[in-house]
Amino acid sequence: MYAKVLIEYKVKSLDRTFTYIIPPKLENILQKGMKVTVPFGNGDKTINGFVVDITNEDNFGNLKSIISIEDENLVLNEELLKLGEYVRDTYLCTLISAYQTMLPSSLKIKTITSSYKKYETYLISEMQESFLEDYILNEAKNDMQKEIIQCIIKDKKILKNKFNQSSVKTLIKKGIIKEYKEEVYRINRENQKKDNLLKLNEYQQKAYDEIINNLNKSNTYLLHGITGSGKTEVYMHLIEKVRSEGKTAIMLVPEITLTAQIVNNFYDRFGSDVAILHSALSNGEKYDEYLKILRGDAHIIVGTRSAIFAPSKNLGIIIIDEEHSESYKQDNTPRYNAIDIAKWRSNYNSIPLVLGSATPTYETYARALKGVYNLLTLPKRIGDANLPTVEVVDMSLEMKKRNTVLSDRLKELILEKLAKNEQIILLLNRRGYGTLVTCDNCGNAIKCPNCDITLTYHKTSNNLRCHYCGYNCKKPEKCPECKEGNVRDLGTGTEKLEEELNKLFPSAKVVRMDADTTSKKGSHEKIIRDFKEEKYDILLGTQMISKGLDFPKVSLVGVISADSSLNIPDFRSGERTFSLLSQVSGRAGRSGIESNVVIQTFNPDNFTIMMIKQGTFLKNYQYEMAIRKKLKYPPYYFLVGIKICSKEYEDASKEASKVYNYLKSNLSNEDIILGPTTAGIFKIKSIYRFQIVIKYRFDDNLNNVLKELDEMYIDNKSVYLEIDINPYYI
Repeated sequence: MYAKVLIEYKVKSLDRTFTYIIPPKLENILQKGMKVTVPFGNGDKTINGFVVDITNEDNFGNLKSIISIEDENLVLNEELLKLGEYVRDTYLCTLISAYQTMLPSSLKIKTITSSYKKYETYLISEMQESFLEDYILNEAKNDMQKEIIQCIIKDKKILKNKFNQSSVKTLIKKGIIKEYKEEVYRINRENQKKDNLLKLNEYQQKAYDEIINNLNKSNTYLLHGITGSGKTEVYMHLIEKVRSEGKTAIMLVPEITLTAQIVNNFYDRFGSDVAILHSALSNGEKYDEYLKILRGDAHIIVGTRSAIFAPSKNLGIIIIDEEHSESYKQDNTPRYNAIDIAKWRSNYNSIPLVLGSATPTYETYARALKGVYNLLTLPKRIGDANLPTVEVVDMSLEMKKRNTVLSDRLKELILEKLAKNEQIILLLNRRGYGTLVTCDNCGNAIKCPNCDITLTYHKTSNNLRCHYCGYNCKKPEKCPECKEGNVRDLGTGTEKLEEELNKLFPSAKVVRMDADTTSKKGSHEKIIRDFKEEKYDILLGTQMISKGLDFPKVSLVGVISADSSLNIPDFRSGERTFSLLSQVSGRAGRSGIESNVVIQTFNPDNFTIMMIKQGTFLKNYQYEMAIRKKLKYPPYYFLVGIKICSKEYEDASKEASKVYNYLKSNLSNEDIILGPTTAGIFKIKSIYRFQIVIKYRFDDNLNNVLKELDEMYIDNKSVYLEIDINPYYI
């Protein structure tokens, strides 16, 4: 027998299968989708790969044999093998990189997985129960020996390390008990399981019934519910129904911060039947959770973007919460969108896909209004809790009163809520202390040497940092340009705001949640848990605090700088601003207490800001769609973004012109080609980037042209292309 093996090799042209003999010892074990070790090239070199086919054909000539199976527990099933081909063809990547993307880091092609297995040592006895009882009465030397035997009689097996090791050794030596090792999972929440599904209200029940009545169809549903309307409870009921029919469910959340809170809710409902997949897990934990799913020991998978590739058997439903989140789009190769992958799996398995959001993307909402998706609405909060009162503060007037960070109105409300022992959330979507460090003599702004961006000042470490490449240096005393002036930081980041809050409200307990305070494992969960347990009065953070979190005592949300996302030169900036501010506003008043939202802005008359105050998603959608229709942006046109990248400016510029001319010569005249222009931040990590954007409606030849273009640059050592299908940012 022979196996066709897809190997991992840096040369893109070798993204194909190689045929190997299956040795007799592996014939009854080897399966399609297994990871194997094979010889490759001359000499003793070995390499890993995936078996993608097994055949009896014998016309291959002189072949080498497979050396070993890397891990018998790891098998990419037929669905995932086909899904890899879809990812390759859609996102113009190699097949091996598509398969690699499906695996957690602990199971990548080069990783040796056996080292991740964890074992516990248990004690058992092969003696009759009557013999053991007699031994307790007549021969046990002490109470510890009696307790060990009594526990074994009761539980059949017990953990060795929970008992006195001297007594254990004595009983083992006498042959009364013996020890054995058993592979165990690192995460096991068996004891948390509770039967506490809540009763659905009228709107929730209607949405639930619509989906349940079509469980065996590949329909896509948009569950459009305002913040606090109980979308998660609908998800829980749907998953319970699917699980009762012996099927599995995948639920995606956009952020690790959300994963912690939702996973705990799922553990409470479904116990150890839940597996979690996200980047904050250790390699060993990822290995365990993946095996849980493969073995069928967990039927509910909760995770971030990559969990969409979970090897679920008998998949029954896919749910994507906060579907508007840009974190569902991967920004490196393969640049897939988890929602597209979910649609493929929905069609493959003939199951429903549920997209949930209070502020869905306008492309999704347009499809729902046209009937491409099924629109389900939750127009009221649970328990008829009221939405918060939204106030807009004009910061240009506050600046005249020297209120540069917090307005008088926001400070007044913070004091009022603190007096009532209620909690506050403040959103400032900028990390660090000062957002710009400049010379007071020559005006020079200190930039990153690797990126076309100014450095951010972090006061706690007295460092200047680049948030793109990680470069950091100590804050200089003198200007590095003119050598005379003093440098000072301008602007406000979360670190400076935290300092300001501690000065203004010394009795309040403030906690900051951003990329700097959540870098350690478990830090997200701890901050969220502590705030929910009211150990803190004020939660200050970046956009990671804006969606999905549920804190009953929060009665005030303050948005410190609503303009930062509005000023981004992108056609989606209005949509993103509305979504961000609506989501963070929705954290207030979820338990029914009277609540307020204060939005600080220099543009109080901006249409998007006014629509947030009015709480009218539909009007903002209609306004933005009218603009997009005129300018030919999604959903009226599709987009492709092409970045031409090089360490040399001249090379990038020259090749960008060549790419443009090639596209102009080979694409339809109806396609719109914009560029080449500099791509956002022109230089990142010492790489210069030019961008070309293609707008198109229907072009059957486009995919072939992009493939040819990609292949033209496979062997180019100085310039490379990044082709992004339907990019989130341009």
